[in-house]
Amino acid sequence: MSHLKSYAQRAKNHANPAAKLLLETMERKRTNLAVSVDVTKSDEFLAIIDRVGPFVCLIKALPLLLKPTRSTHIDIIEDFTESLIQKLQELSIAHDFVIFEDRKFADIGNTVALQYSSGIHKIASWSHITNAHVVPGPSIIAGLSSVGLPLGRGLLLLAEMSTKGSLAFGSYTESAVRMARANRDFVIGFIAQQRMDGVGAQAGDKVLEEDFLILSPGVGLETAGDSMGQQYRTPHQVILESGCDVIIVGRGIYGQIDVANQAKRYMEAGWMAYQQRINQVP
Repeated sequence: MSHLKSYAQRAKNHANPAAKLLLETMERKRTNLAVSVDVTKSDEFLAIIDRVGPFVCLIKALPLLLKPTRSTHIDIIEDFTESLIQKLQELSIAHDFVIFEDRKFADIGNTVALQYSSGIHKIASWSHITNAHVVPGPSIIAGLSSVGLPLGRGLLLLAEMSTKGSLAFGSYTESAVRMARANRDFVIGFIAQQRMDGVGAQAGDKVLEEDFLILSPGVGLETAGDSMGQQYRTPHQVILESGCDVIIVGRGIYGQIDVANQAKRYMEAGWMAYQQRINQVP
C-alpha cells in the first residue's frame, strides 16, 4: 500500500535517481500533472511547454526524430534542430519539471541501446525518463539499462493502454510487471491504468513493499472519449479510485484556448484527488 504514503515519503525509499527526482518534484510543486505535447512544430512545442510549465511535474514529449534512422521510425517534430533539446532543457530548469521522452522502444537489446545513446538525438543524454514495450522480452531492458542506468535515468514499461481494444492486458501485463521486478534499479514504473502491486507475483517475490510509479494517460475533465478509440477518465478516478500517481493530459490542455488556465484546472483536480487518497482513514 505504498501509494497511500506521501510523494515525499516515497521519494526517500527510491534508489533510482529519476524516480526520486520525479517524486520530489511532485511534492515540491504540489502537482501530479504531466502534459503530453503532441505537436509537430518546434515553436508551438516550446510555447506550450512554457505556458504549462508552472503547473506540471513532467513534460511528455513524442519521439523527436528528424528523419528515419530505421525503416519503421518516422519524425514527429517536422522542423527539428539540435537547439530544440537545449531549449527544452532550459525550460525544464526554469519551470522545474522532469522530461519524459515517449520513445516507446520496441526492438532487441543492442538496437535499442544504440537508439537510446546515439544518432542525432542522443535521448539518454537529456531525457530523465523514457519508456518501452515488453514484446522483445527482457533484452530490451538490458539494452536500455546499459546506457541509462549509469546516467541516473529511469524506464517505464507499457503495461496497459487507454485505447479501446488494447491487447495490453492479462498475461502481457503480468509479464511486464515480472520484468520490472527483475530490474528494479532501472525500471521505475509503468504506463498503466491502475496499480500493479502484486500483479503476476510468483513464489518468493517480495511484493509487499514494492513501489512502482504509475503514469496514466487517457485523462479528461470534460469528455469520455474520442473518435479514434481513446477512453478518458477523470483525475479523481485515476488518482483516488485507481491509485495511479501521475495524470497524463494532452489535447485536453494544449488544444484549449487558455492553455495555462486549463493546465491549472487539471493540476488542482489531480492534487485534490491525491490529498484525498493519502488522507483516507484506514
